[in-house]
This record gives sequence, C-alpha cells and structure tokens, in this order.
Amino acid sequence: MTGGTGYIGSHVVKLLKDRGDQVVIVDDVLTGDRERVPGTLIEELDLHSPTSVDRIVSLLQEHEIDSVIHFAGRKQVLESVHRPAWYYQQNIGGLANLLLAMEVAQVAKLVFSSSAAVYGSTEGAAIAEDAPAVPINPYGETKLVGEQLIARACAAFELDAVSLRYFNVAGAGSPELGDRAVLNLVPMVFEKIDQGEAPVIFGDDYSTPDGSCIRDYIHVQDLAEAHTAVLDYLQSRGDVGHETFNVGSGTGTSVKEMVSAILSVAKSNIVPRVSPRREGDPAWVVASPDRIRSAVGWQSRLGVQEIVESAWRAHELHRAGAI
Repeated sequence: MTGGTGYIGSHVVKLLKDRGDQVVIVDDVLTGDRERVPGTLIEELDLHSPTSVDRIVSLLQEHEIDSVIHFAGRKQVLESVHRPAWYYQQNIGGLANLLLAMEVAQVAKLVFSSSAAVYGSTEGAAIAEDAPAVPINPYGETKLVGEQLIARACAAFELDAVSLRYFNVAGAGSPELGDRAVLNLVPMVFEKIDQGEAPVIFGDDYSTPDGSCIRDYIHVQDLAEAHTAVLDYLQSRGDVGHETFNVGSGTGTSVKEMVSAILSVAKSNIVPRVSPRREGDPAWVVASPDRIRSAVGWQSRLGVQEIVESAWRAHELHRAGAI
C-alpha cells in the first residue's frame, strides 16, 4: 500500500490487519503519521523518484504482495493551481513508477485512489461514472490522467484495476485516526469553533431547498470498507481490465445542514455567517453509487450524524493532546 500513514490509508490498514492480511506501506510520511499504523512495516520512499522503482520491485517480491492500493499523492486543489508541474510530477510520476514496478514484479491487482474532482463542473443529484469528466484544476486532471494511465497499463500487461472516485470524505473510524488537516468542511468548522468564530457558509442563494450547496458526504469507515470489498472483488473476478466506481452515499446534505449538525454535536451556540458564493462551486454534487453496489455489493452504512459525532470525538482527543 502506498500512502498508508495518511487519514484514509490508515483506516484501510486497520481493516486489513484486523482481518489478518499482511500489509506493507510505502510512504514518504510527509503528510502522514507513523503512529496511525503501529506495528506495520513502513518503507520510507519518494515514490515519484525514478530510483524508487527497483526498491518497490524488491518489496513486492520479498513480501509476495499480490495486490496494491495506491493512496500516495498530493491533494490540495489550490496548491495544484499554483504548482501544476509539480502536481503532475508527484501524482502521475509516482503512479507511473508504481506501475513499472508492478509490471516487473508481476503484481496484477490495483486499487487506485481517484476523486470526484475528475468530474469538474459536472453537477446533479446522481452523478454516474459515465458523466462528463472535465476537471477544472490540475489536481483533478492528475486523477483523470492517472485513471487513463491505468487503463492503458491494463491493456498492455496483465493488470486488473479499479479506480475509486471519492466524494466528500469525513468522520473517523476510531478517534485516533481522525482527519487532522484543516482542508475540508468538517475540520474547518471545528477550527472556527475552537477560535470562537463563526463558520462561513459560501452562498445561500443556490437553487436548492435551503439555498446552500448540496454535497455527498461519506463516512471514512464506509470508504475504507469499500476498499477491502473492491480488493476481494478483484481477487474473485476472472477478467482483466480497468473499472471506475463512485464511492459516495448517494444522499445529498446541504452545507447549512452539515454546519448545523456540527454545531449541535459540539454544543456550540455560534451562529454561522453567510458570505458570497465562491467561484466554481456547483449547487448539487451527489454520487450515484449504483455501479459499485451492483458489481461489488458495497453500499454506505453511516450517515451524517455518525460522521459528525465520530469526527468530533477525534477532534476532542487531538485537541486534548492525547494524539
């Protein structure tokens, strides 16, 4: 597994180890945390460096790895706008090196961490995998190009792969594995609460029931379970090729509803403030999870309340300095 010390990766590591699977992590540990995955072998490596290929081949062969989950990569949209070439080097270069190593080591199963960012400005109440993929920032472009590269690799050598397009991931499977980066709505509201400031809602004049944007929030534990389910799916199916699956709840929650839920769980009386719309924010972005449910049998189990409650427990633990 690459990037296994991060927020999502560490949840998948725990699930795999709990069921008795061997896990080896390749990670530069720049944004991850070794303490998330105690007792797991970690090879600290810059995946995008050409010199990494031989080492990855050795690890795959030495540990008799039969499947790879590729989480490693950069994922900040604004950063990608300011550093596009670097994002391509990191995200596409790292994936290319991994595929080169897998080909040499004859490892034929891959799960790729993609993103709903590949859809760009596409919006709707049930976005399916065949919706237009026209990303609007370099981060989304690298995810789409990554999917295309994997599809080409599947046609070139014996590789069976699935790209998982995540929607809005939040929550914590256990408190010590919570999201500590202040990059998404839930931790951003937590930060405002800690500072005694009003959370910001960008726009309340959209064509939605309460005027705020509607998004598809998926619990990180559900997302982790999707990865293990897809691994089993790849092991059981006979054909070789590339598929894409949305990973979302299929349920839309407005920004106002999510902020209200967070403030309620935090027992905060702070009143959020409304600012003008941000450029490029679509009104509705909700996944259709029908394809993964039909093919793999996976569907989300946990809702917004479980997301917010679990995230708040993790935040309180982190704030107390226990992790």
